[in-house]
Amino acid sequence: MVKLTKIYTRGGDKGETSLAGGDRVKKHDPRVAAYGTVDETNAAVGLARLHTAGEADAMLARIQDDLFDLGADLATPGEDFSSGQALRITQAQIDRLEREIDAMNANLKPLNSFVLPGGTRAAAYLHLARTVARRSERDITLLAERTVINPLAIKFVNRLSDHLFVMGRHLNENGAKDVLWRPGANR
Repeated sequence: MVKLTKIYTRGGDKGETSLAGGDRVKKHDPRVAAYGTVDETNAAVGLARLHTAGEADAMLARIQDDLFDLGADLATPGEDFSSGQALRITQAQIDRLEREIDAMNANLKPLNSFVLPGGTRAAAYLHLARTVARRSERDITLLAERTVINPLAIKFVNRLSDHLFVMGRHLNENGAKDVLWRPGANR
């Protein structure tokens, strides 16, 4: 368990921060950008949770924990992805997302158009979280071009955006309240 007794340390006052393990990097380092956007994703999921209950809320609570795991994974340089020495995203976390996607998707009609953010409040916030997760994915894949990262981190965030999309449709009364794109409608 993490214990924080002091919130400010003054360690970042010159534009640097510490990674897990103590290495110092610039606050604009691609690794910091990647886990920072993961943190933004988590905040957006938290907003969505203000409008969820039951199993949907339980799924999002698990996702929030997973997002902190993902941030810890990205904040930990190195190529040790399976020893358990560092907190890393695992295949089991991805498998759980896939099972949940499949269960929610089973009750949805196939789409004939793209879905616009909206419908219920929960769905609108889930679409916001999905777009932030996609930005997170872009930051993580950019980081992966520059250094070795856990390949499961990319898979997890890719599956997460799918999960948030499907949950948005699920919470839009299984798609009945989806707001559909009308191509060229306002020409």
